[in-house]
Amino acid sequence: MDLVVAGAGGGLAGALRAAELGLSVVVVEASEHFRRGNNTSMSTAMFPGAGSRWQAEAGVDDSPERFVADIMAKTKGQADPRLARTLAEVSAPLVEWLADSAGLPLSLVTDFNYPGHAVPRCHSIPGRHGSGVIDHLARRVAEHENIELLAPAKLVDVLTGAGGVHAAVVRYPDGTEEEIPARAVLLATNGFGADRELVARHLPEIADALYQGSDQSLGDALRIGEKLGAAVGYLDAYQGHGAVAANAGTLVGWATIIHGAILVDTTGRRFGDETRGYSEYAAELAARPGATGWIVLDETIFEQCQPFQDFRDTVASGALVWADSAEELAAATGLPELADELAVAGAIARGERTDSFGRTNWERPLSGRLAAVRVVPALFHTQGGLLVNENAAVVDARDRPIPGLYAAGGAAAGISGHGAAGYLPGNGLLPAFGLAYLAANDVARRPA
Repeated sequence: MDLVVAGAGGGLAGALRAAELGLSVVVVEASEHFRRGNNTSMSTAMFPGAGSRWQAEAGVDDSPERFVADIMAKTKGQADPRLARTLAEVSAPLVEWLADSAGLPLSLVTDFNYPGHAVPRCHSIPGRHGSGVIDHLARRVAEHENIELLAPAKLVDVLTGAGGVHAAVVRYPDGTEEEIPARAVLLATNGFGADRELVARHLPEIADALYQGSDQSLGDALRIGEKLGAAVGYLDAYQGHGAVAANAGTLVGWATIIHGAILVDTTGRRFGDETRGYSEYAAELAARPGATGWIVLDETIFEQCQPFQDFRDTVASGALVWADSAEELAAATGLPELADELAVAGAIARGERTDSFGRTNWERPLSGRLAAVRVVPALFHTQGGLLVNENAAVVDARDRPIPGLYAAGGAAAGISGHGAAGYLPGNGLLPAFGLAYLAANDVARRPA
């Protein structure tokens, strides 16, 4: 076997790329429900692509250099420079390959722009939901004669010798284990968000929040990699989210905020500049009374967010509270100071006063019928892990590649710096798919 891929998120793309290059591939996935249960399937399917053909068609001037600048600005210079440059450079080729070879119906998202991206560079599929990505890629994998998918089956060990990786050890649900000879292994098992002990150790500020990710993100790559001498880094980095509907558990989405919504706590008052980013707002919301808040929007924003399946699911759950006026909404939600806060926010959005929190991005003032949805903070996935080089090869403490061992996505250290504030939308899927793509390319170049 040329390549064993552990994890059927971005790992599916790596498997397809490897098979396209003539390699024999086995994909090992721990959950039989991976089409709905992994982090890719739970995402909004946003793939950054700096300098893509869709940007060129839309007249968007972008480049990998500009993307790197945005990454460094968002992380305050803390992101790994080599990996940031590597992923920025592969981002456009990746989205074009996903469309042209993998067949994903991608297009450039131009109706709004996420915080931190200087220009529109995120590409998504209709519905803007990761389950569509996984369903499509899983079908492609199942149809490919050079790829075998084992699910449920769990990678429990990687065997190495003088020449590097030579086998993967897989455990099946009945407890039996199989040693699969392989000259390379790609760890695409995500991070450690489902391991409460590791989260408490490395991410204490978000440890008590809702975990909204795969139950298989148990730190397997960390344990396997460290045993083989891999270097690790950025274990305090994560993607949080401040907009999960409290009762439904669905993602309300930060597009509401970008289109002009506000986020208040249980007093009915705002407590920061919401447009800085949804990831850092998870810890900030967790620190508010009751660790909960409300997003307030209007009918225009309601319509603008319809392209998102997650938002439509939130609406279908009945989580939104509607009212004809600010005073009625304050009464319906039990937020005593909401009417006053909405008046202040309206004045700021109209340019009549400045925001004490520094928010300058106001698409328009809220108007007409208003809605509110109660939200709670969540941990979506971790952003630290095994250190990799520009080929997605896992390296040791002296930056030497461990021959045949690769990591992608949450299994690898990402490009979000430290903490939650450095997370730039797309920083989950780009390392997951980009590093898997690069790993496949490198395995194909290595002598058999």
